[in-house]
Amino acid sequence: MTELNQNDREALSFVKTHFGPLTGDDLIKSVYKNYPYYAINSIIAQDILSAEDLNAIKQQKPLKQDTVLFTIGYEGISLEQYLNKLILNDIKVLCDVRKNTLSMKYGFSKNQLKNACKGVGIVYIHIPELGIVSGKRQKLNTQADYDKLFAEYKSGVLNNEIKKQEEILQLLKSKNRIALTCFESNIHQCHRKHLAESLSGMNGFNYELKHL
Repeated sequence: MTELNQNDREALSFVKTHFGPLTGDDLIKSVYKNYPYYAINSIIAQDILSAEDLNAIKQQKPLKQDTVLFTIGYEGISLEQYLNKLILNDIKVLCDVRKNTLSMKYGFSKNQLKNACKGVGIVYIHIPELGIVSGKRQKLNTQADYDKLFAEYKSGVLNNEIKKQEEILQLLKSKNRIALTCFESNIHQCHRKHLAESLSGMNGFNYELKHL
């Protein structure tokens, strides 16, 4: 303790005094009561909280009625921040449109992301047919390089994978709120923008398109 500064010592002392005597269930109950948003996907809340507390949690859960096609990239944000965006927008299905789902970033390889989504009640689907092979993503130094790549993507992949796009459109109609995901944060440097625009131009698409 002597190696800590005054603020850190006071913070640790506060935690010990206020939470040290609590049991595991009491600690969870305290967090859920004070921060109900973080319990909206809990599978144990009903076992330890009162009806009043459970109702407070229910009020925190985002429930959207309109149908929206979202896109989201995970570059520059943590897995927790990413999942929180999905939860706040009440996204039901995450469509991973990467060709290669191996990621050096924690939490975003296929099985990791699938399990993380499952933990918060979101269905994960991988649709590699609508991705771009890694080799074509090399030497993209300017926006012009990206624009050339996406022109090839639209004339090649999108023109040849109409059925997969129709499947996504049907998924949107049945689940109401789905998101297309890939890596890039800049929507102008990701193929999901062009996929989303292709979907929005299909017969039967009368919904909002939103890039997160």
